[in-house]
Order: sequence, then C-alpha cells, then structure tokens
Amino acid sequence: MTLQGTSLIGQQAVTGDQAIIRAIDPSTGEALAPDYPGLDRDAVARACELAGAAFEAYRETSLEARAAFLEAIAAEIEALGEPLIERAMAETGLPRARLEGERGRTCGQLRLFAAVVRAGEWLDVRIDPALPERQPMPRVDLRQRHVALGPVAVFGASNFPLAFSVAGGDTASSLAAGCPVVVKAHSAHPGTSELVGRAVQKAVAGCGLPEGVFSLLFGAGREVGQALVADPRIQAVGFTGSRAGGLALQQTAQNRPQPIPVYAEMSSINPVFLLPEALEARATELAEGFVGSLNMGAGQFCTNPGLVIGVKGEALDAFVAAAGEAVKGSAAQTMLTPGIHAAYADGVGALAGEAREIARGPVGEGPHQCQTALFATRGADFLRDEALQAEVFGASALVVECADLDEMHRVAHHLEGQLTATLQLDDGDLDAARALLPVLERKAGRVLANGWPTGVEVCHAMVHGGPFPATSDARSTSVGSAAIQRFLRPVCYQNLPAGLLPEALQDDNPLKVSRLVDGKRE
Repeated sequence: MTLQGTSLIGQQAVTGDQAIIRAIDPSTGEALAPDYPGLDRDAVARACELAGAAFEAYRETSLEARAAFLEAIAAEIEALGEPLIERAMAETGLPRARLEGERGRTCGQLRLFAAVVRAGEWLDVRIDPALPERQPMPRVDLRQRHVALGPVAVFGASNFPLAFSVAGGDTASSLAAGCPVVVKAHSAHPGTSELVGRAVQKAVAGCGLPEGVFSLLFGAGREVGQALVADPRIQAVGFTGSRAGGLALQQTAQNRPQPIPVYAEMSSINPVFLLPEALEARATELAEGFVGSLNMGAGQFCTNPGLVIGVKGEALDAFVAAAGEAVKGSAAQTMLTPGIHAAYADGVGALAGEAREIARGPVGEGPHQCQTALFATRGADFLRDEALQAEVFGASALVVECADLDEMHRVAHHLEGQLTATLQLDDGDLDAARALLPVLERKAGRVLANGWPTGVEVCHAMVHGGPFPATSDARSTSVGSAAIQRFLRPVCYQNLPAGLLPEALQDDNPLKVSRLVDGKRE
C-alpha cells in the first residue's frame, strides 16, 4: 500500500491545507516521505458529523455483526504485512521484535473485544418484573441495559504506535461499545497511522457499516485535537500522553455547554518498595531485574519503574551498587522522537540538580539516544521536595533511602496517584507488606508482588489506570475487557410494552446473554 499523506474522513481520503507533519527517523534524524498536511476545523467538523450520523445505526448493530467487524479490523492489519513493520521501525526507532509483538497485541485485543461483544455481559442486563400485588406499594416492571455513549475522540500515543494508537485499546473498546471513533493521529508516526487507518477503513466498508464509524485526522499543534474535543457530537475522549496534554483536553471537555468525560492516561513513576527481608536475601538479583525493567524500550513505557524505595543499610547499599554497575553497562537506545529525547535530557538534568548521581550509562553514538541514569536521595529530602516526584519519560530512576519502615510509610502516603506499585518481599516481609497494602490500594490501579511493572497483560482482570495524575478518572481501565465500560451508560426501561423492548431485555432472552432477573443471575 502506497502512503498518500492524507487524512481519512469516512471513506474519503482528504488532503489538508494546514501545517505539515513530517515523520522523522529518530535513528538518523532524517525526514521521511510523504508529508502530512494538517486539517482545518471545517474538516474536523465533517468527520464528527459523519460519526454522529453513523451512531444510531452502529450502536444497534447485532452482537455478531459488531464482533465480526472487530475481527475484520484485526485481519486487515495483519494483511498489511511487512510494510507496516518496516514503516513503524523507521518512524519510531523501535526494533522489529518489539513491533511484531505489538502488532500481535493490537490484533489480540481486537479479538478479545470481539469475544466480549458476543458474550454480551457488558450489557449488564437487569430485570425486576412487576409485582402488582406487593404491599404496601406495587412494583412496576423495570429493565436496564447499557448503551453506547456516542462518538468518541481517540488520541494516538507516541510510545505505542500500534497498541495505543489508531486501532489500539481506546479504539477497540469504543467500537466494541457501539461508539463511532474519530482518531487524532500522533505526529510521531503518521505513516504507520495511515496504514492502520486504511485497514480500519477497509474493514468498515467490507462489513457494510456506515462510513462515519471511523475517521483518521492529522494536524500539527493543538488545533485539530481541541476542535475535536469541543465538537458537540463527540461524547467521550480517550487519551494517552503527557499531563499537560491530558489536562488541556480535560479543560476543553469541561468548558463545553455539555461537558463530557475524558479518560486520560498521563503521568506515573510506578514506585517499587524493596522490603527488608527480600532486600537482604537478594539485593543483586533485584538490582539486575530492576535495571532490566528500567531499560525496556529505552524506558518509554508508562509503567516504567522510576522510583525505588528501601530502608537505608548495607542491603540497600548493595542494591544501589549492583544497580549502578548494571546501569553503567546499559547500552544507549534510540528514543521515539527528537522531542521526547530533548524532554528526557531536560528531566535528567533537573533530577541531577536535586539528587545525587549513582551512575550513567554509556553515551550513544547516534542521535536521540537515551543514556540510562540512576540517582538517589534521602527519604526526608523526598518528602520535602515535590520536584522529586516529577516523571522523567525514559530510562531514569530515583532510589529513595528511608531511615526506617515508618519513613517508608510516610513516603508511600506522600506519593501521587500511580498506574502501578510493586512490592518486592519474602515471607518475613508479610507484616510490612500488609501494613503498606491499604496505602498502595489508594495510590495505584495495579499492585504487584515480586515482579516488575513493565508489561501489561491484555485480559479480563487487568487494570491500567489509577488515581490522578496517573489517569484523569481512577474508576476505569484503558487495558483489558473492562475498558469497554468507559464508553457505556445505563438506561432503565419502565413498563415498556413488550414490542418496544430491546432484544436484550425481552422475556425470551433472544440474545442468550447473562441477566440478573429479580436479583438472581440467569
């Protein structure tokens, strides 16, 4: 498939007339063809108009038709073959194996949502039959199901050009819920976005769906994104990116005459607590595992372990020494974009001014390479200095040396909201872990033991979210089957004639979905 440098509005390829986006190969600094001219506000409005026109028909597609559509998207993405991987490698500097795995994850989550749609449990059907003889008050017939919110604006992420972008988790869960999607492509990988967008566009046509079910927009700066969120036909937003970007979209969404929810994943430093017995028994092993997780993808994961917390002593000293040696042996890696590399360098520079340096990795030979960095500070200083909680997006971490377990608890209480919190513990640490767990439940969306937070399984039980600033809404997840709930709302039907009831609520249950009837699961 030849790249054309166009946005996709429904089934049309549209060439913009605004500022041009040019992909950059971060490993060389060279620009990649073609150019992607941005759209104006009128073009954004056309995409939203098509999405609004498609909504009524798409939200009532059969469970089978919608599931088949999600599977068709996965098949079309796979059919892109080698050109997709090659373009993504050129635009991101990521290795082939990582991108092939991400393509598999992207298609896997589309198929997961297809299975979720078919099962129908997301409808959350509840039926309370009429009780006309009940005293002192009769009960009317009440039935509830969940319905789609409406068209959703999805913003592609820089660090996952496939799994969190055009056909990533936000798009998959929105489409599964019955919501048309308008995607704002990330400027870091426009060619990858166009290829995937055309695969989705082809699936829409092949499944006979209204063209407004999907559009893909390009635009430099904030104008297209702000216009998209402000459009009255958009009813929810999915975003993965910086805190500043997420908050700007949230403000726009709240300033509308009709405010809408913004599900923004923004900032997390993912603390790791090294409990005393585990640290005493396996300091070197923990240090090696930590640096391996820290360096994964040049640290450009939202679950990257950027904070390590332990009690000062010989065991923590041994951990720090071993981690420092591992950092010194960590090869530099190309970062996703020149802008991300510049921000990383600024963040490391700021951290160097606040904490003591433990080690730096080798300087890279090419442009835009991440030099791994490890710093340390005292627990008391961490508690005094809010700047030490700032996320540095890349392979940089801070070790917090606490005076004792009480100070470790104070540090835990002091933390902002996080995507993850990790406990490294042995059997002798159970009491200390039990005391920390209630704090960590309040601080993080996922608490894990004796592992590392990088790597997010796409499954039913996963939570990828957390209290602010990890996300803008801690009640939801952006990964896993529960992500569909973000784009649904409940509707109750009272005393409707049988002929007006949606299929999911009819007495004979033609969809064969699980239902709660008079308080009992059927």
